Amino acid sequence: SVPLWALQFSGHLPFAYVDGPFWHAHEMLFGFALAVIVGFLFTAGRNWSGHATPTGALLAALALLWLAARVLLLTRWQVAAAAANVAFALAAALGLAVPFWRARNQRNYFFVALLLLFAACCAWVHAQRLGWTASDAWGGLQLGLNMLLFIMVVIAGRVLPMFTNNGAPGANASRRAWLEKLSLGLVLALMVADLAGLGGPLPIALALLAAAAHGARWWLWQPWKTLRQPLLWVLHLAYLWIPVHFLLRALAALDLVPVSAGIHALTVGAAGGLIIGMMTRTALGHTGRPLRAGRGETACFLLIAAAALVRVLAPLLLPAFTLQAMVLSSLLWALGFGLYALLYWPILSRPRLDGQPG
Repeated sequence: SVPLWALQFSGHLPFAYVDGPFWHAHEMLFGFALAVIVGFLFTAGRNWSGHATPTGALLAALALLWLAARVLLLTRWQVAAAAANVAFALAAALGLAVPFWRARNQRNYFFVALLLLFAACCAWVHAQRLGWTASDAWGGLQLGLNMLLFIMVVIAGRVLPMFTNNGAPGANASRRAWLEKLSLGLVLALMVADLAGLGGPLPIALALLAAAAHGARWWLWQPWKTLRQPLLWVLHLAYLWIPVHFLLRALAALDLVPVSAGIHALTVGAAGGLIIGMMTRTALGHTGRPLRAGRGETACFLLIAAAALVRVLAPLLLPAFTLQAMVLSSLLWALGFGLYALLYWPILSRPRLDGQPG
């Protein structure tokens, strides 16, 4: 999807893969990122609740619904595409809600609410594009990006200090309750500001405060002590893009950098890095294998990190080469995730080594 979009945008594709930047953004958020979120929550939800999340035929049906939404979006049947996209998020919310309700796992109910909000955002976007409402469809995408950001900062806060202390003995990664509340609260405050359409100094101040808070949060996790552990440094490097995202967002509001710089710091840098790192770690751990990254995994991590650097920094430092940077970044992204698929297909398509459910 990403290389096809880059080829279309650069004029090297003789047909339109998707109808402009809007649908590229839609597919990366509601197609790619949402699928990863659902996969993670179904895996983690089983551990959190002690009850099974969808497996077997139910999980296969959900995957087919996701695939149908991706195919239908490329056709003239846009109402059907909208229905499939929204239905996927709703079905995923139900699949997660059932085990949480059975376990009375109230701490994690908000993840169900976030999936329902994703469904609402997706419906908002499609309704506007179909002409059913006059609201701004980019507002739905912005809210979806903010929810993606919120999920990332919540999950990272839960697991990164633990992973760091377990994988790098003596790291002493720590958390501060007040800083955790401030960091998450600032993300929510910016989400509200976006929904209200606020401009001026307030959102800029909130973004700068968020950059400082999340930078301090990252520093407390002792990232420099993970440099010998690729499974750890890839997550720390990815999280560093979050304060960078907030800083670039503030600068964009002052018309000092393009808006796309902050967006891609979040999506390519933070989301891409956290996704490749967590997918690798989860695949190894949940198939009964040692949590150890080899050369192949490290290559995947470096390719995604390079994709982020090229996509965000090159247009800022060498604006005349923005198009070339975009094409190169898309190639690096595709190589990183393509190599992961090649290396992990044999692992993910076979039973666990210990015979337990995967």
